[in-house]
Amino acid sequence: MFRSLLALLTCATLTACVDRSVTETLPEALRFGTPATVFASTTRAREPDGSYGFRRAEALRYLEMTISIPPNHTAGTLDFSYADPNPKKEFVLADVTEFSGPQGLRSRLKGVDDVVLFVHGYNATQTETAFRAAQLTHDVGVPGTTFIYSWPSQARGTGYAYDLDSMLFARDGLENTIRSLKAMGVKRVIVMAHSMGGALTMEMMRQAELREPGWSKRNIEGVVLISPDLDVDLFRSQMQSIKSLPDPFVVMVSKKDKVLGLSARLRGTSDGQRLGNITDAETLTEFPIKIIDTTAFSNDAESSHFVAATSPALLTLLSSARRVSSTFGPDRPAIDVLAPPSLTNPSGATEIVLTESGATQVTSP
Repeated sequence: MFRSLLALLTCATLTACVDRSVTETLPEALRFGTPATVFASTTRAREPDGSYGFRRAEALRYLEMTISIPPNHTAGTLDFSYADPNPKKEFVLADVTEFSGPQGLRSRLKGVDDVVLFVHGYNATQTETAFRAAQLTHDVGVPGTTFIYSWPSQARGTGYAYDLDSMLFARDGLENTIRSLKAMGVKRVIVMAHSMGGALTMEMMRQAELREPGWSKRNIEGVVLISPDLDVDLFRSQMQSIKSLPDPFVVMVSKKDKVLGLSARLRGTSDGQRLGNITDAETLTEFPIKIIDTTAFSNDAESSHFVAATSPALLTLLSSARRVSSTFGPDRPAIDVLAPPSLTNPSGATEIVLTESGATQVTSP
């Protein structure tokens, strides 16, 4: 049973059987595509060939990557490149620079106000994460600087247990990344975490709070958990340790998330629920969070486990919401784009259900 569920998870998260460990750097891709800069910190060990795989490293490394977004790109789609990249049709890695330490990164981030820090989930490579972060921030039109925290996922469907251990291993690296960004003068750090990355984000904030109460709100200006692969009871326990939450704190869920349903079955959960596919938001009303239900957009999404990034209709809605927001302007913080005030601040509402018509139905506790 366990092996069959892992096989289903693999099929649910991959689109083709390719060697995902292969990444080619193709500078000439920029002749065809639009460049996007993605910075990274990683606790992946550097391999002899210069790549960053699944082995764990104690020290953080900092990088700058240039991604080529293909000319035919449409919102909600992401064609990954591996061997023999095609820059006319695929996202391609055009350049990689590794800094000798945080000093090099400091000079590149001088004067930066906003950093959107993307934390990937289970079964992800470093390059795939950079592609996804570039795609999502490009499609929504997020201002500021795109940054990823790349923790040592095995990037295999059968690597779920390894990734769970790696997620816990990676807590210090994520906390130190945020500390470094703030020390460099970044005004606002917005954490956007997907799937198991949501569990990592919560664990990181919990451990920081136990040492320094109030740390999370002082150092993080917004949190968006997308389809978090996290037990609801564990989430409640973590929240009890975080006395002052970053504001806003948004959880994006979908009741049709197939991967989270499988994840729950792996754990023997009878109702098949994780935080990212919760069906009753009222169980969390004591927490000052916004739960955005994206279920209505699952049908047109390429991935039921990443509706926020793969549903063209939802991406259009989010982009429109930030354009029409009365508080949005050319210098607005990135969090107002990722979670527009028109969706997240209606008179104390706890749950917001997005509908296909573009309207929002607000459910108050």
